[in-house]
Amino acid sequence: MTAPHSGPGRRQRLKNLREAALHRPVLARHLSDGFNGRWSRRQWVQASLFATIGMLVASIVPGFDVAPPSALQARQSMALSLPPLVRPAVEAGDSWQVVRVQPGQTLGALFQQMGVPATTMYRILEQPGVREVLTRLRPGTELAFDLPLDGPLRAFRFDRDDTHRVELTIKPDAIVENVIERPSETRTVVASGEISSSLYAAARKAGLSPNAIATMTGEIFQYDIDFTDAQKGDRFSVVYEQVWREGERIGTGEIAAATFTTGGKTYSGFRFEHDGKVGYYTADGRPLKKAFIRMPIPYARITSGFSKARKHPVLGRTRAHQGVDYGAGTGTPIHAAGDARVSFVGWKGGYGRTVVLDHGKGYTTLYAHMSRFGKYKPGQSIKQGTVIGYVGSSGLATGPHLHYEFRIGGVHRNPLTVTMPPPEPLKGAALAAFRAQTAPALARIQQVEDIMYAKVEPAAESKPAKPATKA
Repeated sequence: MTAPHSGPGRRQRLKNLREAALHRPVLARHLSDGFNGRWSRRQWVQASLFATIGMLVASIVPGFDVAPPSALQARQSMALSLPPLVRPAVEAGDSWQVVRVQPGQTLGALFQQMGVPATTMYRILEQPGVREVLTRLRPGTELAFDLPLDGPLRAFRFDRDDTHRVELTIKPDAIVENVIERPSETRTVVASGEISSSLYAAARKAGLSPNAIATMTGEIFQYDIDFTDAQKGDRFSVVYEQVWREGERIGTGEIAAATFTTGGKTYSGFRFEHDGKVGYYTADGRPLKKAFIRMPIPYARITSGFSKARKHPVLGRTRAHQGVDYGAGTGTPIHAAGDARVSFVGWKGGYGRTVVLDHGKGYTTLYAHMSRFGKYKPGQSIKQGTVIGYVGSSGLATGPHLHYEFRIGGVHRNPLTVTMPPPEPLKGAALAAFRAQTAPALARIQQVEDIMYAKVEPAAESKPAKPATKA
C-alpha cells in the first residue's frame, strides 16, 4: 500500500511549487516569506525607500495631499429662477434703415425688399411732388425706411435735391410731410499738377473731375494750346469751387481761373460775366474765345495740308489743294468753326455732301465729303462748335476725311496759318471789375505754384572770413 503523499505524483507537485516560487516578484517574495514579527535589514531598506518616494510625490504634485471634495462633503445644487428678458422699447426714429438704389432696381422691388406693402408705396407716391422724384431714381441714390421691430412702416425719407430732404410720417389716416433744409458750403480750392504720362492722368490725380478737365482743354485753352502735343513737365493750375454738405463733397462748381505752362510759356484764363454772357478772358481782359477754331474736328490728324500744287489722288492731275484734309473715322462729328449763318447744305460736285457757313465780314468756311448732314438748314444761325455734319467719303475721296476750306473775301487762305480777327477786349468799368474779381484767384495760383514748384537752390559754399584790417 502506497503512502498518500509519496510516489511520482508528490514529486511532480513539489517541482511545480519550486518553479512558481522562482517566478514570483522578488519584492513580494521577500515581504511575505518567513515574516516572524521581526523585519529583516532588507525589508527596512525597502520600506524606507517607499516612504521617501511617497513624500516626494506629495510635495511635488499640487493637491496630491488634499482629499477630493467628495470626501469632505456632499455636492449640492440649487435651482435659481432667472429674471424675465426685457426688450428695450423702440422709440420713433431709432430704427432707420438706409439703402442705396442698385443699377436696374425698381422702386417696387426696393419696397418689396424692405418688406413694405405695395399699398404703402402707392400712398407715398400720391403725395405732391413725390412721384416726380422717386420714379427717376439713379443708382446710388439713398432712401431711408423707419421700420420698427414689430409693426408697419413709420416714416420714409428721401432727398428732393442737394439742399432739401423730405421726411414722410406714415399714419393710418394721413401722411405728414416735413421738408428739412440741408445747408451746403462752397469752398474755393486750387488744384495743381505736372504731367508725367498724360494730361488726363495728372489732372485726375490732382482731383479734377472729367467735366473740369473738358472745360480746361475744350473751352478755356482750345484756341491757344494743342493738347495732343502736351509733354512731360508741362504743368497746370485750376481754381474751382467745391460744394460740401455735412462734411461730404457733393459736387464741383465752375472753374474760376486756370493756367497752363508748356514750352516755357504760361497761358491763363479767367471766368467773367460781361453783358449777360459768361466767358473766359486772358489776364489783360481779352476774350479767349476766338472768332474761329482752327480744327473743326478736335485732335484730328492732318492728312493733306494747304498747297498751291498737288497731284489729285482720284483725278491724277496736278492742281492746287486750297484747303486742309483731316483724317478721321466715318461718322466723326464736324463742328462749325465759328458763329455763322448756314449758307449751303447739299451735294457739291467732287466735294460730295458739303456745308458752307457765312461768318459775316467776308469770312466763309466750307466742309466737304460728309457721310451725312446735321439737323440745320440754309438760313439758320448757329453757334461756334455746333455739329453740322459727320465725316465720310462722299464725292471724289479715297477714304473718310474732312476737307476744310477757309476764305476771306472769296480768297482761299490756309486755315492753319491765317491771322484770325482778334476779339474786342474789355474796357472801362468792365475791365476794372474784371481785374478786381480775378486778382485773388491769380494770387492763389501763384501761392500754390511757388510752394509746389519752388526750385531748391544749392547752399552757398562758406568762405573763410577775411582777417580784419587795421585802419
